Amino acid sequence: MPQLALVLTTLVWGATFPATKAALEQLPPFSFLFLRFLLGTVLVLGILLALGRRLQLDRGMLRMSVIASVFLFLGYTTQTVGLRYTTASNSAFITALYVIFVPLFLRRFGLRIWGSAALALAGLWFLVNPTVSLNQGDLLSLACAAAFGAHIACLERYTRQGDAVSLLVWQLVLVTAVMIPAMIIESPQAASFAPTVVLVVTLMITGVLATGAFAVQVWAQQVVPAQRVALIFSLEPLFAAWLSWYFLGEHLDPRGWLGSGLILIAVVLGTTGQAVDKVTEPVGSPQAG
Repeated sequence: MPQLALVLTTLVWGATFPATKAALEQLPPFSFLFLRFLLGTVLVLGILLALGRRLQLDRGMLRMSVIASVFLFLGYTTQTVGLRYTTASNSAFITALYVIFVPLFLRRFGLRIWGSAALALAGLWFLVNPTVSLNQGDLLSLACAAAFGAHIACLERYTRQGDAVSLLVWQLVLVTAVMIPAMIIESPQAASFAPTVVLVVTLMITGVLATGAFAVQVWAQQVVPAQRVALIFSLEPLFAAWLSWYFLGEHLDPRGWLGSGLILIAVVLGTTGQAVDKVTEPVGSPQAG
């Protein structure tokens, strides 16, 4: 059940690509991210308040939330800013390199998971057909992959050490707070915040549905190993491509269908069997500080 929930989570995140692209025509990146996280934070806090759910806030929880939030903030900002300087295809392919970063950070070198990761990357290459030249946006996308990989690794450990719901909430609160000075530096025009149909729909997708997807990730990572989570998340560009093909009429050539098939095989191979299921305490990983 947790793995199926992660697949549905990835489907939601795949839908955020075309939505975010449309919203960025109206709002600059940090302003959009601030609205997205603010809406998600208010929504989650409102639900917890209605349920009378108390949050854990002690030194340990604060420390874990701060570390996880740093990686979450870096992941979203480098990805969003990087899209201004590179193609969406390059961004999708390079970001998916967290499939490699997660087992590296956790020092897990099982043959099955590395074979699945290699197969997923080959599929991603065929699916998104990135260029081979690197630019500033590609380097930012690489930083994004490392940040998201570290964040996935963080959640595996931290959701087992403290209250997962509290960890979710404090990450949302902290990232929203950090977006405020970033947005001020960005100096957006007041008119860009006009509640257009595009902006409202995009915020519903990214601020409501994607926040729910993030909550599912935090819940699922209490039982699903981080390297499996990374493999499942490699479905994100696949879902984005399929949704764009179905709803927007974008072309998906034979290379794209071949890549899709390879990714699906990689995910099935890497998320079945018990060989990679054992979760050990990460030693020396970036989240251990």
